[in-house]
Amino acid sequence: MRAPPHACAPQCEMMSPVTAPLQATPRLIATDLDGTLLRDDKSVSDRTVTALAAAEEAGIEVFFVTGRPARWMDVVAEHVHGHGLAICANGAAVVDLHRGRSFTEVRPLLEDDARAVADLLRHRAPGTSFAVERTGGIHYDPGYPAFHLDPGATTAPIDKLLSDDHDSAGEPVLKLLAHHPDYDPDAYLAAAREAAGHVAEFTRSSHSALLEISATGVSKASTLARCCAAREIRPEEVIAFGDMPNDIEMLTWAGTSYAMANAHPEVLAATTNRTAANEQDGVAVVIEQLLHGL
Repeated sequence: MRAPPHACAPQCEMMSPVTAPLQATPRLIATDLDGTLLRDDKSVSDRTVTALAAAEEAGIEVFFVTGRPARWMDVVAEHVHGHGLAICANGAAVVDLHRGRSFTEVRPLLEDDARAVADLLRHRAPGTSFAVERTGGIHYDPGYPAFHLDPGATTAPIDKLLSDDHDSAGEPVLKLLAHHPDYDPDAYLAAAREAAGHVAEFTRSSHSALLEISATGVSKASTLARCCAAREIRPEEVIAFGDMPNDIEMLTWAGTSYAMANAHPEVLAATTNRTAANEQDGVAVVIEQLLHGL
């Protein structure tokens, strides 16, 4: 049996970052939140707050790039400077945290594609339950493990949630979530991609068998690339941080990328550079080192 995704030896958690030769003077830092910038209690440490502010003061933009929905961004909203933007829902939305978490760009999953994915997954993995994340909130299939942060969510069968007569039908779908109570998380992702990867994008960021499903071509990397292109920032001018499979495309797109010491094995395999675990403020460690060398 493989080790849990975030398991590593104690000495790994205390490691110093690899000094990566920068491809160009950095202009943008892109960082995941959970398991990366945030500590395990979902807080932002004082050290990290100071490092982010120092990066912005040095003229380096910071983008939070997360699977979280806009309504879960309170923990970092006050730490976005300048542009005020964050990339949420694995790239399906760009959100202005300075303006009440308003959406500045949405890259939706079409209802027809969401329905097709649901049908294919129910056939491939009986027992799968779903949730639909829309711009206005989340809605659950019966049996789906509800998030404690969304006590007002509605519940109905997935076919009803994706029907034209559901109360939320006018709101774009940011992502579909699929959960299975028994599957190994990595095996579930592989099975889902095989069954429905031609319809949508599949990834995961949870320790459980919970899949996050976006429109074809939508990812953290593709939306970050769009935001950077609008600013005439090249990939080699970007430094990225992450820990889970939904970060891999972003980490491989950025000119310089760091896997957290607590990262999933696939993330560690996809990156060259390492930093300390999220509990040891690994993102701040690299930013401090970076600013010291500028």
